[in-house]
Amino acid sequence: MTHKTTPHLVHIETFGCQMNESDSELVRSLLKQDGFAFTDDRERADVMLMNTCAIRENAHNKVYGHLGELHAIKKERPLVVGVLGCMAQSLKDELTKKVPLIDVLAGPDAYRQLPMLISNALQAQEQGFSKKAFALDLSEYETYDGVMPDREGGTNAWITVMRGCDNFCSFCVVPYTRGRERSRDPQSILAEAQQAAALGYKQITLLGQNVNSYRSDDWDFAKLILAVADTPGIERVRFTSPHPKDFPRPLLEAIATHPKICKHIHLPLQSGSDRILDLMGRLYTTDDYRKLVDQIRQLIPDIVLTTDIICGFCSETDEEFNQTYQLVEQVRFHSAFVFAYSERKNTIAARKYPDDISNEVKSLRVQRLVDLQREIGAALNRDYIGQRVPILVERDATRSPDQWMGKTDGNIAVIWNKGTEPLQPGMFTTRLITDATTAALFAE
Repeated sequence: MTHKTTPHLVHIETFGCQMNESDSELVRSLLKQDGFAFTDDRERADVMLMNTCAIRENAHNKVYGHLGELHAIKKERPLVVGVLGCMAQSLKDELTKKVPLIDVLAGPDAYRQLPMLISNALQAQEQGFSKKAFALDLSEYETYDGVMPDREGGTNAWITVMRGCDNFCSFCVVPYTRGRERSRDPQSILAEAQQAAALGYKQITLLGQNVNSYRSDDWDFAKLILAVADTPGIERVRFTSPHPKDFPRPLLEAIATHPKICKHIHLPLQSGSDRILDLMGRLYTTDDYRKLVDQIRQLIPDIVLTTDIICGFCSETDEEFNQTYQLVEQVRFHSAFVFAYSERKNTIAARKYPDDISNEVKSLRVQRLVDLQREIGAALNRDYIGQRVPILVERDATRSPDQWMGKTDGNIAVIWNKGTEPLQPGMFTTRLITDATTAALFAE
């Protein structure tokens, strides 16, 4: 550490997926163990860290925008700037050339080195010169076992059960930014679940790029999620994301039979065209997907299904987009994240297939699917009107501090007016649903 008498203050901003949220909790834990402190006030920070995502164009643009703001701050006062996570891993050459103000680059497997990297950068700065510090090696073994995350409150505790991905979908950069699959020791996961329960968390979400590939000796994901659901004090367990290519029946049976495993599955479709699925390297057909959906609904009739869809993947024709549209009509997801394809550097698609669909066509296809999904989501939500549903209270509603927002077992948002009942985040309540929109249910 440097010779500053008070702890150096770190401000961290997180972009992208739940895995990044979980990683930021690890980073806070590792830096606090080394004597750093954290602040929400950027003006007070000695160190500004950005934990980044490389999956979506929008996340890239946000990070570059924030780096532009830090350039002005760094001209006025000493500041160590660090970029962590997937962008640091995948765009290291571009970042170091385009953004010379960056002092620290650390990939997702290098967070244990962060205290040293930041300390070295701070010492160099105090001595009047700049010293770049990069740690970007991918690991075959790092799972951060033994590092208890530093959680910031809320009702949900993220627990990463495995890191990396072996699927190599052609559009996806994750195997190159997070490395190959490796599963955490189940006992360390259960210890983390017990710690979350002791801190008052009622809900746990288990995370992995493909959770149903989890393996540790004789533990598979079904055995793991059942053990987590049996943790005293935990009332709900969720998971994301599985892959349709290998969805084991024991996992479906666990969801169907255990009352604390939520009846919600996020099942990425990506396309309704077999040719496009093949180009994407998804390893299942639309018929496989339909059969899996049928199996899920037979075992768990009240399941809430959500999905991801990419529009305008390389060479996608109007007819192939229409196949996706028709499949969405047939399956009737509760909600869907619909994205326009954006080429990511170093992926198989970037090397093999031209990004030949215009932005205008992509946008039109996205809008058509979003409009369809809004109709379907609103119709499915209206089915809840007149039912009493258990809700986990999460926070004040976005539009009014006089209303609560909570989630159903199926992860659907519910809004209701605050009354005299002494509720607070983390508590459960049962409410009569009186109205519904595409985005939310409304309760008495």
